[in-house]
Amino acid sequence: MTSSAAVLPVAPPPLPRALPAWTYRHPEMTRLEIERILTPSWQIVCHVNAIPRPGDFVTFDLGTNGVVALRDSEGKVRAFHNVCRHRGARILDGIGHCPGAITCPYHGWSYRLSGEVRAITERDSFPGLERSEWGLKPVRSQVAFGFVFVCLEGEPPPVEEVWGELARELAPYRIAEMQPLGPMYVEHWDCDWKIAMDNYLESYHVPIGHPGLFRMFSPDYEDQVLLPGGVARGISYLRDQPSSRWSERFYQSLVLPTAVQLEAQGRKRWSFYSMLPNIGIDIFPEQMDFFQVLPRGPGKCTIRGGSFGHADSRREMRVLRYLGARINRQVQREDEFLCVRVQRGLGSRSYEPGPLSSLESCMLQFHDMLRARIPEAREPHAPARFA
Repeated sequence: MTSSAAVLPVAPPPLPRALPAWTYRHPEMTRLEIERILTPSWQIVCHVNAIPRPGDFVTFDLGTNGVVALRDSEGKVRAFHNVCRHRGARILDGIGHCPGAITCPYHGWSYRLSGEVRAITERDSFPGLERSEWGLKPVRSQVAFGFVFVCLEGEPPPVEEVWGELARELAPYRIAEMQPLGPMYVEHWDCDWKIAMDNYLESYHVPIGHPGLFRMFSPDYEDQVLLPGGVARGISYLRDQPSSRWSERFYQSLVLPTAVQLEAQGRKRWSFYSMLPNIGIDIFPEQMDFFQVLPRGPGKCTIRGGSFGHADSRREMRVLRYLGARINRQVQREDEFLCVRVQRGLGSRSYEPGPLSSLESCMLQFHDMLRARIPEAREPHAPARFA
């Protein structure tokens, strides 16, 4: 016996949605993100070659927490909380050099580069104090791919484990041997840190938002790789057709004969790696850069990063790096422009989270991470207890 009933088409599942607007502008959300997302994650302080000599240091701030990474007298890279054990004064600022000891600017307590207390001013006024118990507090740290990573809380897997199979792709670039091409930079954008990361995690906007990149490169939609640990990669390749703009066209013509340390296909490739929750690593034939996006309060963020390359005194390489940096500065300004517009638009009472394209899968993984660790982000409006 056969059935004559018609087979009804199966409706496709509903498309995933972006986070609700309130999550991008609420102070309690920002506090929870620092506490539950950023503090337990690996963060980059600096490249190892930014601190080449004993006593060299770089500081890094995440919310109210300060970290200093330095090289000790034995040449080992260490990381400590940037806080004096006496009264909590911040000890070091920026980037610099400590000639043999770290001295607190408040009361003069000093510490060896290995963290132990070296001297306490007016030592006799602290009867019974056991000096060995009052060294700088260490921060969990690891050197990976030439960068000093720190984690302020918890025990995430080692960085190489988080990167999995993609770690092998970095090996030909010998990032650990690179040198800083200039000082690290800091920019302040008028948008929430999540908006800046949303933007980096998808290339759907490139044809419209970055006309220069679209003139020069193929889209990287098909080349996206996303790992369970939160690392993703997209690749773009130089188009055969020269760009209509002189600087872009000059870069296209110069990169193949200049970046000879790479095989031919690698000279045409720009790779963009993201490491959730807030780190980006971009690798170009002539140089590479990293950046991280940090909250600066609800609706505002700080972009922190730097560029690195192998020692190369050739004029052609200097020109190529200049052109690459020029192109990327323009991309940065375009991204800032777009992100600020999103922040302003999310303030509209008319907005409701829109559907996400399959080209925004990395952004969706980021949002799912936020929803998992901060369940309140699933609610369409800020909970009453956040008031």
